[in-house]
Amino acid sequence: MTMQSKSKPAKFEREITETVNGRMGPKVNPRTAELMSSLVRHLHDFVRDVEPTEQEWFALVDFLTRTGQMCSDKRQEFVLLSDTLGISMLVDAINHRGNNLPGGSRHHFQPTESTVFGPFHRAGVSELQLGASIQGKHGGEPTVMRGRVLSDDGTSIPNAMLDVWETDEDGFYDSQKGDDLNLRGIFHSDAKGEFWFKCIKPVAYPIPDDGPVGEMLRALGRHPWRPAHIHTIVSAAGHAPVTTHLFVKGSKYLDSDAVFGVKDSLIVTFVPNRSKKDAAKYGMTTPFHTVTYDFVLKKI
Repeated sequence: MTMQSKSKPAKFEREITETVNGRMGPKVNPRTAELMSSLVRHLHDFVRDVEPTEQEWFALVDFLTRTGQMCSDKRQEFVLLSDTLGISMLVDAINHRGNNLPGGSRHHFQPTESTVFGPFHRAGVSELQLGASIQGKHGGEPTVMRGRVLSDDGTSIPNAMLDVWETDEDGFYDSQKGDDLNLRGIFHSDAKGEFWFKCIKPVAYPIPDDGPVGEMLRALGRHPWRPAHIHTIVSAAGHAPVTTHLFVKGSKYLDSDAVFGVKDSLIVTFVPNRSKKDAAKYGMTTPFHTVTYDFVLKKI
């Protein structure tokens, strides 16, 4: 990529931004006008700053075109692009300031921090009884996950919904390998706000990098890997829902997550357990893992 020599910008270059924004009609939705005028200003400033060649600009248009062409009902390349540029986490942080800052709650229980939604959530997942397994016929290290769902005043929340999903032992989501719904489930907390279910210990995996986003990461000298985690959306009446992950303590890539989603409060310990008594209690065989986490929701 060659740098052009910069000369004094012509009047047209200085004025086109306001000309473009001035073309909006008088009845445009105010929020649409705000978003689009800001987008135009920032894009024009970017172009004036870097002064791309026509070939570079056409290459960018081609990149975006191919990103769109890669999208399907099983893959969202634009979500990956947003994630890997840190935009998804920035939007998340802006929209959850009360949850993600220490002391943000008006009560003494800090709401569970949120993180990226990701491109692999699916609708139509079965509701399962507490204690059921989402492992199915998959391998991996069997795990019991349990905890409570609490309000930010410390009281238990009965019948809170937990929508959980994870990859298989090889790091693939079901939508990447076929149409069947696997390693997913919806659970509800009991009268005491408690929940438990069986899953597998999450593994680290790379985001799909065979498309334009992968090209970008390689060009930037970045890897595509995410640390081991399980996804959860927790919701309850009268409370703000939270979309989050629980990360495996000690997992590789915790300090270099490709989508910048790791937060210290979401890193948990998966404890090895060889107790036959505990295994019988949970309907498991040894060895297995246990992990405990209490989700806290913010009252609204």
